[in-house]
Amino acid sequence: MEKSDRFDAAQTSEGRYRLLVEAITDYAIYMLDRDGHVTSWNPGAKRFKGYEAEEIIGHHFSTFYTETEREQKVPALALEEAERTGRFEREGWRVRKDGTQFWAHVIVDAIRSPKGELVGFAKITRDLTERRAAEAKLRESEQQFRLMVQSVTDYAIYMLDVEGNVASWNAGAQRIKGYAPEEIIGRHFSNFYTEEDRAAGLPRTGLQTASRDGRWEHEGQRVRKDGTRFWAHVVIDAIRDDDGKLVGFAKVTRDITERREAEAALQAAQGTMIRSQKLEAIGQLTGGVAHDFNNLLQVISGNLQLLRKDIAGNARAEMRVQNALGGVARGSKLASQLLAFARRQPLEPRVVNAGRLIKKLDEMLRRALGGEIEVETVVAGGLWNSLIDPDQLENAILNLAINARDAMNGEGRLTIEASNAFLDDEYVRQHDELSAGQYVMVAVTDTGTGIAPDILERVYEPFFTTKAEDKGTGLGLAMVYGFLKQSGGHVKIYSEVDAGTTVKLYFPREVASEDTLVAAPSDEIKGGEETVLVVEDDDEVREVAVSMLIELGYRVVKARDAASALVIVDSGIPIDLIFTDVMMPGTLRSPDLARKAKERLPGVAVLFTSGYTQNAIVHGGRLDQGVGLLAKPYTREALARKIRHVLANQAQRRAAQGSQHTVNEKAFKTATVLLVEDDDLIRITTAEMLSDLGCKVKQASTAQDALKILEEGSVDILLTDVGLPGVSGLQLAKEASARRPQLRIVLATGDSGLKSEATRLGATFIVKPYTPASLRQGLERAMKMRS
Repeated sequence: MEKSDRFDAAQTSEGRYRLLVEAITDYAIYMLDRDGHVTSWNPGAKRFKGYEAEEIIGHHFSTFYTETEREQKVPALALEEAERTGRFEREGWRVRKDGTQFWAHVIVDAIRSPKGELVGFAKITRDLTERRAAEAKLRESEQQFRLMVQSVTDYAIYMLDVEGNVASWNAGAQRIKGYAPEEIIGRHFSNFYTEEDRAAGLPRTGLQTASRDGRWEHEGQRVRKDGTRFWAHVVIDAIRDDDGKLVGFAKVTRDITERREAEAALQAAQGTMIRSQKLEAIGQLTGGVAHDFNNLLQVISGNLQLLRKDIAGNARAEMRVQNALGGVARGSKLASQLLAFARRQPLEPRVVNAGRLIKKLDEMLRRALGGEIEVETVVAGGLWNSLIDPDQLENAILNLAINARDAMNGEGRLTIEASNAFLDDEYVRQHDELSAGQYVMVAVTDTGTGIAPDILERVYEPFFTTKAEDKGTGLGLAMVYGFLKQSGGHVKIYSEVDAGTTVKLYFPREVASEDTLVAAPSDEIKGGEETVLVVEDDDEVREVAVSMLIELGYRVVKARDAASALVIVDSGIPIDLIFTDVMMPGTLRSPDLARKAKERLPGVAVLFTSGYTQNAIVHGGRLDQGVGLLAKPYTREALARKIRHVLANQAQRRAAQGSQHTVNEKAFKTATVLLVEDDDLIRITTAEMLSDLGCKVKQASTAQDALKILEEGSVDILLTDVGLPGVSGLQLAKEASARRPQLRIVLATGDSGLKSEATRLGATFIVKPYTPASLRQGLERAMKMRS
């Protein structure tokens, strides 16, 4: 159209409409005749469809449809609907000239003459490809976000309206809070808060803060559908529209119960570790103090015992010496408690039933506590055994009972219980040096004043006490703590102020049968004429030991340290026994002195002494195999007996090594002998002697093993060393005689003072070192006694 033509056209109404249509490029606007052929074409149609006017005018508009829609006659149906209703509107795929497709929004309007006659159709098409792609992408994004939120189970993610009512609910919310969507949507979110938080207005504060600041974050307890509580970390974010108007809130909740419990457990473990390290450090200190203290007690005790011989017949002086020795005994007990706390006390564990031991203590406890305290003992049926030192257990229970008496001011109720217990993995994780498993539990409960929480953690410390200054040493619980730890057990205190205290002692279960406990013999024995090398760095302690040994008849050589002692050994002086302190100054340790001395003098015996064994000869709370130890402070009688036992064992070793086994008697060929000896060399050589006599031999190194053999098979003669570790040979003999009254018993020892014990048992007594001939004679006497 020329410029002048456009100007002319613009002057008419029809011309103005034509110019408007020609100017539009965002819409395809064109005319169809009654049959659907294109009769006009605007620039927008050209841009969308790609056809020039001359290429498409006269062609049917179905050209723009996909082949599938043409087969379905969609173009014809569109014209029919437009003719019938006056309008057809749809969205769908259309085809450009180059064959590419685009998403179109289509309107077809019927055009009629003033008389109502159909003259054609007006068709407007808009390309919505980009918008549809954007909408599809938005829908995909929303769907992915919705799926993501719904699939999250570790977090409760949901929406609230402006009033705080739940508007959406994800799977995590259902898992954590317990509500299904239909149960909670529409209800106020304050349902999740505790009653006390609702009363304090915390839900309202959360919404107000989020509305004002945009965000509110908080940790606290929340309530599940079933009423249980959990610790939650909560974030509430305000949601606003484009105009800044508040439309709701987004709420995210995480269950942090496990995290808080883990943090609490970690803090408790750290506290336990710190306390354990503190107690270990104090234990090292007290162990050293106990060593020095025992040396002082040994000087005092030794001199008093030596003095007692000089004042014999002076009743007044004897009484004073006896009182002084009583003070030494009290001091020795104090040192023993320090060593028990430091876990440095050599224990003598035996298989015992704590229930029977508690019952035996009942009368003594009633006397010690007084008549105003009611004592009750409760022992569960089927109580397991434990491998513990019975004397130390008695001391522990007595200490706890005395503490309870003081806490009750002499009036109240004391309950001692014994039962089986199991400590699981969860419990032992919170306690150092403790293993899960079966335990025997002894509980001591009082109705006293209780212990304040701020000092409960200090009660195991030595010298710490809640009593008045003149009422206690502060060592009772320290001793109990050390004893339990050294025995592989555990102690736990439960206490409330004005509500009493319970102390629970846990000992590992022992499946072996119970040992029989008997008292040690009290007969005094003589000394000897052997040569003893005394090695002691403390001058006063050394002189006391030397004086005692000389009084007992021994020849004595002395040295102040291990190096000096080794020089004496190398000098050629005949030495029968080395009596040495365990803790010695200098680079040469006492165990090394013993080893080097035996290399030079194979026949020498060694006896250790100490008030603090450390780890030189004691491991796991027990003496190393074959090691003799005399604990400080010791009495003259204890020294005499121990030296005779050690010398006898050494003499027996020499005799065993040099003996010729030539005896062969028919009388012994039918006898089965159970030989019990803890020294390997003595046991092996004695077994050879017995075999040469024609005996059948069964061997054991401990009383426990011997009792098992007695239960399993036939035994005619029990030949046992008296100085067995743990349960002595005397105890074994009494238990074996009780089980097997016809059993013949032979006791072997270097302690001649035990003859009276052998007589009471109806046993034969042979003195170490014995020869094949003296052994045969002892067996013959035993066979005649019960033949």
